Parts: sequence; C-alpha cells; structure tokens
Amino acid sequence: MFLTAKGVSIHYEQSGATGKNVLLLHGWGCSVQHFAPIAQELAKDSRVTAIDFPAHGESGRPPEPWGVAEFADCVKDVISQLHLAPCDIIAHSFGGRVALYLAAHEPQWVNRLVITGGAGIKKPQTEEQKRRSEEYRKKKQTLMGLTKLPLFGAMAQKGLKALQEKYGSPDYNALDDEMKKTFVKVISEDLSPLLPQIQASTLLIWGENDTETPLWMGQKMEKEIPDAGLVIFENGDHFAYLRQWPRFVTVVRAFLT
Repeated sequence: MFLTAKGVSIHYEQSGATGKNVLLLHGWGCSVQHFAPIAQELAKDSRVTAIDFPAHGESGRPPEPWGVAEFADCVKDVISQLHLAPCDIIAHSFGGRVALYLAAHEPQWVNRLVITGGAGIKKPQTEEQKRRSEEYRKKKQTLMGLTKLPLFGAMAQKGLKALQEKYGSPDYNALDDEMKKTFVKVISEDLSPLLPQIQASTLLIWGENDTETPLWMGQKMEKEIPDAGLVIFENGDHFAYLRQWPRFVTVVRAFLT
C-alpha cells in the first residue's frame, strides 16, 4: 500500500486488525522486509504498521537533502494519516534516530519506545580518524581549487570522486550524489541532547558485539533517558534483533503489554 507524506510516496504494510498500534521503523539501507518475522508475530495481538523510509524499499525519494527532522516529520504525517497515534514504536539503527527525535519533540504521538542498535549518538573520533579527516580535507581543498581551472577541471572532478570513494564509508559510497548529501546531513547530527527530554517508557535492546552502534551507546541512552531499561543480547551484532527474532519478540511483547 502507498500514501503520500511530506510530498513523498511512502510504501507501507499493515497486519493485524485489532489491538494497540505498533509502528516499525527500519535501519538505513534496509526496508520493511527486515522486520517481516517480527511484524508477523506481533500482528497476533497488535495492529502493526511497517514503512519504507524515503529512498528505501519501494518508497520515493526526498525532494531535497533531508535531515533527521524531515524524516521525523514524514513519519508523523504517516501516523496522522493512518490514525495510529499514540503508537508504540519499534526502531532499528537509523530508525532509532527518527524515533528518538519524534519522541522528544512530539511526546503525545508516542506511547512506548523500543530502540535496538539505535543510532543518533556521535562517536568520538580516534586519532587515526582525525588524521584521515584532515588528510581528506586538505586533498579535497586542493582538488576543489583545480576544478576552477579550464585545463584541470575534468581531471579534478574525477579525482574528487576517487577521493570520496577512498575515504567514504561503504554506506556513503553506495549512494548517488544527491542521497550522499542526505546521508552526511543525517550522520552529522548528534541527538544526545534530546535523550533527557524523552518521556516515553523506553526499552533498549542491544547486541553485545555491535560494531556499528557499540554497546556504550545503548548504555548512554539507558542512563540519560528518564525511564529506560537495557537488555543485552549475548554475542549479538548490529542485527541481533533479526538474528534472534524469537527472543526479541518475547522481550518486546512483555514490555508492550
């Protein structure tokens, strides 16, 4: 099914006819399919809605580079059109960014919150990362200057592209030029100041060995969100919620009921 939210065509799936409303928000580069087994189980006693974020799955693209606020406004529009408020939200990774923002700014829209491997807290740079960032900045500056010269413009543009591929993350390099702007805008935002503002009861589920959003991020959220608890999945990674989905569903269902 599709609807239009904030000017973007949004693909969504619904299951379960009765019970409380549960909204599923996937991670960056994922889709509604990454919540499929969880949605199927929760639909036994809840009305479950899963959406594809703009530029993911079957949804359309943002009309311009978006930050977390724009994605949250889009989700709010979906919630309004489908009459889901107040709803429980289960969010993974990038979806966690959006859920945290929404819960902090629009508490009346969110009942309970489940964040698994949630992003939104900026990692402090290591000395090696600082060195690479400075190296990238200097090389980019040089190439940008060369693009203004007629004899070197085309060559410099190729050099810039190669430079981005060398220093960019796999997620960044997989995107086209327009979506790279959105990606940079999103990951540049630190949502830590919002954590104390979240009023919703929050369950945090983290993989012990998550390298994308390390466990210390979940521990920080547990400490700073007023009503939060943390469950750690032993030997779990960033997708612990999916690899151990029966356990995930059991824990989530107990929290939501």
